[in-house]
Amino acid sequence: MKRKNPFVTKGYAGNEFFCDRERETNDILSLLTNENNLAIISPRRLGKTDLIRHCFAQPDIKDNYHTFLIDIYATNSLRDFVYEFGKAIMDDLKPKGRKVWGRFVSTLKSLKSEISFDINGNPVWGIGLGNMENPTVTLDEIFYYLEHADKPCIVAIDEFQQITNYNDGKNIEAALRTHIQHCCQTTFLFAGSKRHLMSEIFTSPSRPFYQSVITMGLAPISLEKYVEFAKRQFREYGKDVETKVIETVYAQFHGVTSCLQRVMNVLFFRTAPNECCTTDMVEEAVNYLLDLYSDNYETQMSQMSERQRTLFRAITAEGQVRGLTGSAFIRKYRLLSASSVMSAAKALLDKDLITQEQGAYSIYDQFFALWLRRQ
Repeated sequence: MKRKNPFVTKGYAGNEFFCDRERETNDILSLLTNENNLAIISPRRLGKTDLIRHCFAQPDIKDNYHTFLIDIYATNSLRDFVYEFGKAIMDDLKPKGRKVWGRFVSTLKSLKSEISFDINGNPVWGIGLGNMENPTVTLDEIFYYLEHADKPCIVAIDEFQQITNYNDGKNIEAALRTHIQHCCQTTFLFAGSKRHLMSEIFTSPSRPFYQSVITMGLAPISLEKYVEFAKRQFREYGKDVETKVIETVYAQFHGVTSCLQRVMNVLFFRTAPNECCTTDMVEEAVNYLLDLYSDNYETQMSQMSERQRTLFRAITAEGQVRGLTGSAFIRKYRLLSASSVMSAAKALLDKDLITQEQGAYSIYDQFFALWLRRQ
């Protein structure tokens, strides 16, 4: 069935609706199918997760491997990690038939009595965290399954830097590294959005994962490729769009994929069949989205401390700040001191309200920054 709107804002919808990333896709396919563990490090909202799904959907991988994508962004412990790991494997294997998922279920001896079955005899991951008495044992069983599955496996762990927030994070890093280095039939892809944390994990000589993977970054899709993609999508649905429209949106949101897709999604549904989307529609579409987000942004502002709000506004005004604790920046925005700025910055980083890339601080959500500038 044809999609109502080709500018997808949630999930991966297939090759037809996926823009470019041809070079990155080819690189990832070559590295994974030649048994190289890989780490993709880039800011959020550039499409890392959908790129992984896109690669997993290509015939070279889809036809020859079991693929598992585990998102650990909301995890806080080894128990959480193992829970998400097992659930992701079960969810992926379930549609492939009893023979395939039966091998996994029979391997989970520590949880076998907890796994239930639906009316059709398919397994249901109804396991609660409290049912997992010894997550270390369950993790051993999961790795045993990966190495003895009926096909080679590729495991992608999204937001991998989250393990640094676990109370026993360094021990978990060491345990995972030990398991992974003994894997012959399983290849791993680690994706993360916090460059400084991911870099510490994979490039620090004191960390277990040091020099254990090939790392690659992810830059915004080029303007030329996105213009080509957007114009094609409009044409496929009997509509048109001025090139200047796409260039304007791209420049305003610095090529961040999720922001581009959201604005173009609105512009698409506001353009009637056989009509052309023009530049005078862009500001109205952006304002429409900002109005929708307004209540959420007001709530987030109210939940910040006064020092956090002041710093957040200062970073918004600057766009990007390198000398965060420099005297010039502190004087300009009447901040208290370098120590209070760093304390506020840490809190904002922990909440994912700001991001730090190569020593520069900026607002993570560009819609949020735009909303605040317009207040």
